[in-house]
Amino acid sequence: MDILQNIQNIYFIGIGGIGMSALARFAKLKGIHVLGYDKTETSLTKTLVSEGIAITYIDSVSEIPAAIQNTSETLVVYTPAVPKKSELLNWFQDNKYNVIKRSKLLGEVTKHTLCLAVAGTHGKTTTSAILGHLLASCEMPVTAFLGGIAENYKSNFISKGTEITVVEADEFDRSFLTLSPDIACVTSMDADHLDIYGDENSIQDAFKEFAALLPKKENLLFKKGLPLEGQSVAIEEAAAFEAQNVRIENGIYVFDLKTPTLTLKDLQFQLPGHHNLHNAVTALGMAILAGSPTDCLPKALVTFKGVERRFSYKIRRDDLVLIDDYAHHPTELNALHQAVAEMYPNDRKVIVFQPHLFSRTKDFAQGFAESLAQFDEVLLLDIYPAREEPMEGVTSSWLLEMIDECLVERGRNLNGAAKLITKSEIPSALKNSNCRIKLLVGAGDIGVEVSSITKILDR
Repeated sequence: MDILQNIQNIYFIGIGGIGMSALARFAKLKGIHVLGYDKTETSLTKTLVSEGIAITYIDSVSEIPAAIQNTSETLVVYTPAVPKKSELLNWFQDNKYNVIKRSKLLGEVTKHTLCLAVAGTHGKTTTSAILGHLLASCEMPVTAFLGGIAENYKSNFISKGTEITVVEADEFDRSFLTLSPDIACVTSMDADHLDIYGDENSIQDAFKEFAALLPKKENLLFKKGLPLEGQSVAIEEAAAFEAQNVRIENGIYVFDLKTPTLTLKDLQFQLPGHHNLHNAVTALGMAILAGSPTDCLPKALVTFKGVERRFSYKIRRDDLVLIDDYAHHPTELNALHQAVAEMYPNDRKVIVFQPHLFSRTKDFAQGFAESLAQFDEVLLLDIYPAREEPMEGVTSSWLLEMIDECLVERGRNLNGAAKLITKSEIPSALKNSNCRIKLLVGAGDIGVEVSSITKILDR
């Protein structure tokens, strides 16, 4: 970790980001003085402050403490989500600080470890959280940097040793190419981030480039059917790592894991949905490749509780089930529908969905419409812009028209099946819905509303 040599302070610009905060926790554990900036205060930033990390919410040079105005002892780390016009970012760059992207620091931190990298356009966070939990539970010396809050640890950071690292290999802006993985997986290669890549072929090329970073191709696990070389993963389909004899008992999956060298019988896994089961098989395969003792894996797997905002139950009663989920791509919405339909086949389902990014909504509008039209009721929020400026004609009203067209094609009655609402209207809209299964879905600030909505509906 040469980049941290002689570093006394790290200033994180965008410290409240899920990936940034995990690195901040790691640095603090190393005894480095950690501080930073974020645009808004959240439950995560409040937790970081309670852990002794100073955070400002004002993008101004006046907020930079004198203690870090020594360029040789201070490293500045930023996330691509931070606007280029950020006053703090520009000041540090203009004053010759060592300013690097989050992905570069992650690459440096993991370089001299056994690095297990989880890649894919969907499933990274759940797979890496399962993997980190499996290794930690099996007493392996692991540090895991997660893209979500693992329920077992109430954190996005697992620290049980430094010889093995688990990281999410993020394809956004090609940052996963800065890693040095020893063992890796690719869970999916769907078109996404087309504002970065342009087309589906380019994103597939980037994943192939990532796979080529591995010293041994047999150390790559990939979803069967992807155009990659390594060891395939599948459910009830011939593969190197395969879930066989899959059934649901008492509301959880039970299955046998077949690997190239052994079979583990009657494994139990609590998360619903075939996509999550696939994530579990992938994580088990990576743990085995990393040398985890297999006798401890069954107990570790059944104790995995999930990740916040990934099919998270907020209310679970006979008259009402409220689920919170991060899905923000048509493939993820399809997986969510499969999971909820499998668990609750006879119940009506209403989804509150907040589209994330104008570009993603534009690129996958038809897919979003078809995915959402599977639900009995759709309550659509305005598009969450994140880092983007509005695009002419790309609105939730436009998407709603496409959803209505899909409903008509399916012979559905349009009366109340899909409509636009504001965030303030979510509680009353859900109360007035006769659907027992209610879902709050999206990657924007809908997550901030979940706690208050839960309290209102739980009264």
